[in-house]
Amino acid sequence: MKKVLGVYSAPRGHWVGDGFPVRSLFSYQSHGKQLSPFLLLDRAGPAEFTPTEHLRGVGQHPHRGFETVTIVYQGEVAHRDSTGRGGVIGPGDVQWMTAGGGILHEEFHSEAFARRGGTLDMVQLWVNLPARDKMTEPGYQAIRDAEIPRIALPDDAGAVRVIAGEFAGHAGPARTFSPMHVWDLQLRGGALSEWNVPTGWNTSLVVLKGTVEINGATLAREAQLVVFDPAERVFTLEAAGDASVLLLSGEPIDEPIVGYGPFVMNDEAQIAQAIDDFNSGRFGRMDH
Repeated sequence: MKKVLGVYSAPRGHWVGDGFPVRSLFSYQSHGKQLSPFLLLDRAGPAEFTPTEHLRGVGQHPHRGFETVTIVYQGEVAHRDSTGRGGVIGPGDVQWMTAGGGILHEEFHSEAFARRGGTLDMVQLWVNLPARDKMTEPGYQAIRDAEIPRIALPDDAGAVRVIAGEFAGHAGPARTFSPMHVWDLQLRGGALSEWNVPTGWNTSLVVLKGTVEINGATLAREAQLVVFDPAERVFTLEAAGDASVLLLSGEPIDEPIVGYGPFVMNDEAQIAQAIDDFNSGRFGRMDH
């Protein structure tokens, strides 16, 4: 069986802008080498918002050197960026944004969601880019829920949505710069499921809802991160009640990580260049 190296609890939450109450379940400062190519995961919500005419969210901000993956479970998020692209993503949808050489970006609750209020529940994952691709052309993939394969597990144990990589011969729609699996698991309480990931890849679980038992021995609860040893392939999961779990597995990018806020590069000189480029307006502009 694949060994569990540790189970980690989320620190206290903080606000991003006025629309996203966030807990950082991991970051490259705490788990850099263990989780590569994944850099960071923020869980926003679940949180209740009252109806308002005001658009809550976070205004224009830059990114360079990685990708952001936003998965919405409840609520709606509107986004725009300096490539001129934008849109609204709702329950089950995914926005996979490649910041690459530099992008300006903003994220707000959608107008419809702001007016009616309700529960917001989403995650944002940061995925590193290999050095050769850090300055790639920015862009994004708007992935609708209907485009994501949903595969039922044996013995009615639940289902997997394949966002990236593949599962049981079904390929996810996301295009990635390095090999990885991003699987969104919905597990039925009391059912046992067996999982198989490539040896040598970094693999982790993020428990979004419920409690799961790994290999019949280790418990992980809501807002906890499970980190596996890269050796071996197989592990089992059993949910105590219905559970929602994000499984992240990827081929490590064995390169230095130097980050400064919204920039993640390979050395300090590249960070200084990113700051200079941003201050000089070379990330493009967003016209309101």
